[in-house]
Amino acid sequence: MKDFFAKYKSDESWWIREKKWDKSMQSSRESQFSLGNGYIGSRGILEEVPYDARAGTYIAGLYDKTGAQIPELVNLPNPINLKIIANGERLGAGTMDMLQYERMLDLRHGLLFRRTIYQNSHKKRFDYQSLRFVSMRDKHLIAMQVYITALDEGVTLTVESLLDLSVTNIGFLTEGNKKHFRIEDVTQLDKGEYVGVRTLEKDILIAYGKSLIIEKNSSRRFAEGVATYVKLKKNQAICITNIFSVFSSKDKNSSKTKAMIKGFLKKHIRLGFDRMVKEHIASWGKLWGLSDIKIKGEPDVQKKLRFNIYHLLICGKEGDGESSIGAKTLTGEGYRGHIFWDADIFILPFFIYNIPKVAKNMLLYRYNRLDNARKIAESRGYNGAMFPWESADTGEEVTPAWAKNYDGTLIQIRTHEMEHHITADIAYGVYQYYVATQDERFMLSHGFEMIFETARFWASRVEYNKLLDRYEIKHVIGPDEFHEDVDNNAYTNCMARFNLLIGYGMYQKLKRLYPKEFTRLSKKINLKPREIKEWKNIFPKIVFNIKDNGLIEQFDGFFKRKKIELRNLKKQPIPGIPKKVKLQDIGKTQLVKQADVVMLLHILSDNFDVKIKRKNFYYYLKRTLHKSSLSAATHAALAADINDLDTAYRYFSIALNMDLNLLYGNTNDGMHAASLGGVWQAVISGFAGVKVLKGTLSIHPRLPEVWQEMSFCMKWGGYNLKVMVTGHSVSLSFSSKRKKDRLRIKVYGLLRRIETNRLYTFSRRATL
Repeated sequence: MKDFFAKYKSDESWWIREKKWDKSMQSSRESQFSLGNGYIGSRGILEEVPYDARAGTYIAGLYDKTGAQIPELVNLPNPINLKIIANGERLGAGTMDMLQYERMLDLRHGLLFRRTIYQNSHKKRFDYQSLRFVSMRDKHLIAMQVYITALDEGVTLTVESLLDLSVTNIGFLTEGNKKHFRIEDVTQLDKGEYVGVRTLEKDILIAYGKSLIIEKNSSRRFAEGVATYVKLKKNQAICITNIFSVFSSKDKNSSKTKAMIKGFLKKHIRLGFDRMVKEHIASWGKLWGLSDIKIKGEPDVQKKLRFNIYHLLICGKEGDGESSIGAKTLTGEGYRGHIFWDADIFILPFFIYNIPKVAKNMLLYRYNRLDNARKIAESRGYNGAMFPWESADTGEEVTPAWAKNYDGTLIQIRTHEMEHHITADIAYGVYQYYVATQDERFMLSHGFEMIFETARFWASRVEYNKLLDRYEIKHVIGPDEFHEDVDNNAYTNCMARFNLLIGYGMYQKLKRLYPKEFTRLSKKINLKPREIKEWKNIFPKIVFNIKDNGLIEQFDGFFKRKKIELRNLKKQPIPGIPKKVKLQDIGKTQLVKQADVVMLLHILSDNFDVKIKRKNFYYYLKRTLHKSSLSAATHAALAADINDLDTAYRYFSIALNMDLNLLYGNTNDGMHAASLGGVWQAVISGFAGVKVLKGTLSIHPRLPEVWQEMSFCMKWGGYNLKVMVTGHSVSLSFSSKRKKDRLRIKVYGLLRRIETNRLYTFSRRATL
């Protein structure tokens, strides 16, 4: 039988395939097979929307609170809703027998394919083939095409394609399901339909346009009304093309939306499905040219790594900071679509070094909510800006008061009260962006202000211990959320020190290099020289508990908690909670939820020597339960850094397969964004050994033995640096129109000067 979409498919090394229908896997597959372009996210439901399917259509940054305790990402009307009836029987999972079934996500082209052979109650077969995509070329376009062939006899088909307005957001705890929009307008257009809905809380218009085109042989017609009837002969095929446009009043003047959508549909009907697909594929080609990582030696790992990168690419968006990336991207409603530290610590680096404009948008999201961060700080009695633990559209604190624990019991959430390290995490992200891009314009208009205001927060957050002549940070929660209300958490304290240090350094730089901007900004935020002197005095005296044997105490008194060491970690690297430990008593032990000290050693790598890293890595590894999806990738990155490649590869494999193998059992709520970014960091920072050490790019690879070669591109200082590493060499090149351009890069610990338009290869043996 003919494959109608063969010409659009890349080779199998880019395919993620589902070869049989498993109803129990439906909601997880919908997350895995999600499509998106950073503006729109669309869950990978089947087109007929079977019973219990969790349709999800999301616009980045579009939240609503009506009927919910706190704002949540709005699940909008579902355009992927195609009903086909053949001689009175509906084609679909659960309504007909499926003799053959396959779905395939083409990672390279951002296309979702499906092929099903249906058999009705009279043993008559129908070949169903579909292709759909969320356009990476035009951010407001969704398109789908379906071919149906009657294989055994002629048939009359009824085709219905309605915008599903019945969708709701999932209820959390006792809320029940919620609808966040009301229908405003439904209008027939010349060659389609217009549907407008408005969010209930903020009255934001979301406008859809839809055209349904039916082709049989050489005839072509536009569907009108609810149902269209088509007669097919045996072995005759019908082609159904659906074109959708999605806009919101945040994008365009709402009074002109209907006319704009009418023109949008006409343009794309004229363009044709084939041209739309090819333009979309071309846009994906450019993205992969910037972000692909090629590995020789393990084809399966190569594919899975691209799966992780694909899901980063479909949630990244350029813009003016109207949205960022939530903990479940745009693939589900987990965590209500809120923005956490995942965005700034785990996801941001991928975009900094691959697509800096997306990274800039993420930082602008934080900057645009700086005033609310100031209000949060003021409400808590602090100075400067204190960012919320969970953020939505406004930048106010939106952390829920209650959540379910691992055993299903309700627990009170205190992260918004005490997990303050997010403020330093954001400053860290700003600084990393600046070092990698040298974007002075961003720093002058946004970045310096963010760093100064966050440093101000920490200067007011610390408490001076006169007796010991040191500054302490009390009553916090670190990344390890098993231990609440602790003093002097190592990660929090070191990140606060970092924030104050770069605040002091950036102040001196701004004053020296940009005196006019220095005066303007100092006046705008009333920044006084005495504050800067205070920062300089505080940061070296912030408590950092490191013992004579090199162990870093996670927080005051951690070593006095009940000692429990986890065993058999090679066989069971993600251990369960020991049976002798009750969940409610876990905070009394040394068991750790996720990477905490290990996270500190990973992201502030150049502050610690390898002996300190090794000592603490193995100590905390025996105590970490990895109850967060971000933990495995972080351990992989640090294990590679200390040259324990077996352990690094073990935890890398866990992170790599996090959502493909449903390791945490909640992929149905959306992809794990922190793990996606962490996988990239484990590969680039860990195995490729790419780090920024005191402002200089350094490359010192430690590849797994089975990897023969790895190559990738990365942005550095405005240049596109091409890197290829093997077990014994590093090759580098970059292009520039200016022949005198140079880059200073450390390779195997030695500083090298790289000239433009030349290929350099450095051997490990020559530098050891």
